[in-house]
Amino acid sequence: MKTLLPILVALALPLATLAQTAPRPLNLSDLARLRDVADPNLSPDGAWVAYTVTRVDTATDKRDADVWMARLDGSQNLRLTTNPASETKPRFSPDGKYLSFVSSRNEDDGGNAQLWLLNRAGGEAEKVTKLKGSVSDYVWSPDGQRIALIIKDADPDSLTAAQKAKKKTAPPIVIDRFQFKKDIDGYLNQQRQHLYVFDVATRRLVNLTPGVYDEYLPAWSPDGKQLVFSSKRGPDPDRHDNYDLFLIDAKAGATARPLLATDVPESAPSYGSRPAFSPDGRRVAFVQGGPKEQLVYALHQLMVVDVAGGPARALTAGLDRNTTQPQWSADGKSVYFLLEDDRAESLMRVPASGGKLEKVLAGARQVGDFDMTGKGPLVVLSSQPQQPTEVFALDKKGGLRPLSKQNDVWLKGVTLGAVEPMQAKSKDGTPVSGFIIKPVGYQAGRKYPTILRIHGGPVAQFGYGFSFEWQYFAANGYAVVVANPRGSSGRGLEYSKAIFADWGNKDTDDVLAVVDYSVAQGLADPDRLGVGGWSYGGIMTDQVIARDQRFKAAVSGASIANVLAGYGTDQYIRDYETELGTPWKNPDVYMRVSYPFYHADQIHTPTLFVCGEKDFNVPLLNTEQMYQALKSLNVPTQLVIYPGQFHGVTTPSYVKDRYVRYLGWYNKYLMPKGSAQAGTVGGQ
Repeated sequence: MKTLLPILVALALPLATLAQTAPRPLNLSDLARLRDVADPNLSPDGAWVAYTVTRVDTATDKRDADVWMARLDGSQNLRLTTNPASETKPRFSPDGKYLSFVSSRNEDDGGNAQLWLLNRAGGEAEKVTKLKGSVSDYVWSPDGQRIALIIKDADPDSLTAAQKAKKKTAPPIVIDRFQFKKDIDGYLNQQRQHLYVFDVATRRLVNLTPGVYDEYLPAWSPDGKQLVFSSKRGPDPDRHDNYDLFLIDAKAGATARPLLATDVPESAPSYGSRPAFSPDGRRVAFVQGGPKEQLVYALHQLMVVDVAGGPARALTAGLDRNTTQPQWSADGKSVYFLLEDDRAESLMRVPASGGKLEKVLAGARQVGDFDMTGKGPLVVLSSQPQQPTEVFALDKKGGLRPLSKQNDVWLKGVTLGAVEPMQAKSKDGTPVSGFIIKPVGYQAGRKYPTILRIHGGPVAQFGYGFSFEWQYFAANGYAVVVANPRGSSGRGLEYSKAIFADWGNKDTDDVLAVVDYSVAQGLADPDRLGVGGWSYGGIMTDQVIARDQRFKAAVSGASIANVLAGYGTDQYIRDYETELGTPWKNPDVYMRVSYPFYHADQIHTPTLFVCGEKDFNVPLLNTEQMYQALKSLNVPTQLVIYPGQFHGVTTPSYVKDRYVRYLGWYNKYLMPKGSAQAGTVGGQ
């Protein structure tokens, strides 16, 4: 490392240039300065942690992720990659010689992500895969001689650059799958993603799982002879979500065999939790979901199964909360994991045989990720309401030492609104947790225009993490109230599944309860209330304004109000048929959850509708329908469509534009003229 350090120091960005002369309320120019920190990975000797930093490149109007590395003692913080293309998933090789990452930085890759190796002794990173497909995941073998990769097949229907240059007509899209579309991926053909093994020395690549299935989340056995992975099998995997765990020998010609085949999902990719072998190789820890009937509302439980066979055992039996990301302690006596509880996400530990849970890092924070080594060091990715996500080292006494420090200077230049936890009671007495964000410059006794923001999901939660959106509204004179209504996670199974096939009923009562609370506290001006959200937050926005007349302005993002139009036009076909049934058998259920569209004449709230043009998650046609309905009823409305964007708007200029339009719409109806920054497109 000594020969490389002078070069790395020279590459470190001049963070001091971001400093402000005096703290001030944040504005939209701060959005491009804010850095997203993610994916910490410890070096084998425990001396360094690699991580990614994503920032906005205003020149290209793109987001660029780079790999950084920090010493565990906090003394150095170095940028390793500077290519304008993004580099993600940094991983140290077991011998510490290489730092690998995934990138599509070469034009001849056709946008497909390849695996790269950076020799820590010096030199440029080397592209070691040259695939027509794309690397989506990978993990080093324990001895560092091989790498297990998940590689998506090349699209057989895509045109080459040469074909596009000749303006060749694209072939017809032929569809025969039950689930035939997915956000970002588009229309689904016969492309699959398979498990490969790559030999580092010979650069030889072997496909272990050819066929008609998709594989996810591989993990090596300690002796390097086997891999465990998750996959959906059966005659038609599109028709179910029952992921099972499989074992396979890490050699050509091997056959995968079930490690655990149940009627509930194990290590489903949506859980984001890789299975983990115990240090002695005899057990596998993993996260298990619930039965089909519980769908996304099901609990995610921490489980262990013997490699030799037998039923799985719950390590967190009786715990009515979600768990994720199991990692074994070096001695195999305990398992570390993340626990989701009311607004918080904590790092926990449990004995490998089950038993009492121990808090490793808890409190009013969100621990989004962690990593540990056999030598003892442990790092976490943590965020708090006044602290954007950063990497920290955790000492044995529970103290945190900042390592990444990417947003320290930025934070010193801005004044943030106070974020206060609160709990209200819904109409039926159910406690509803949330937060109140006070406007910057808050004065006690004064009533403020207030915006109710509703999260997506619905199985998600607003937590003790940093939110630029909340702070942006607070900087512009608004109080913000947010809630975790029934349907949210963090409060147990019954709370989450309370909205099963009954969207917009109990959850509307719950979000209105936190508005009532903020009014009763003397903070919210009842005559100047706004509402808004994205995805299920947009769905709930439509529900709220159709059921309650108190809101003077609404912003509905990527929403659906006529659920009959969702069947067959979005990616949730399995969810529809399990939760709502089919439209021809259960039209009354579809009509019930489509209340806003079929009661559009009850809506009088001026509403801004926003959606991405290529959204296959909650497609644009749903937003267009509600816009058309309000336009027909002469309710003030506007529709904004972002070209080329999927369910998540990612192009930086569009992200900025969306905030400007949010603020402009709320200001128009909630703020007396001139009392807040008006917000103009491209300004601030």
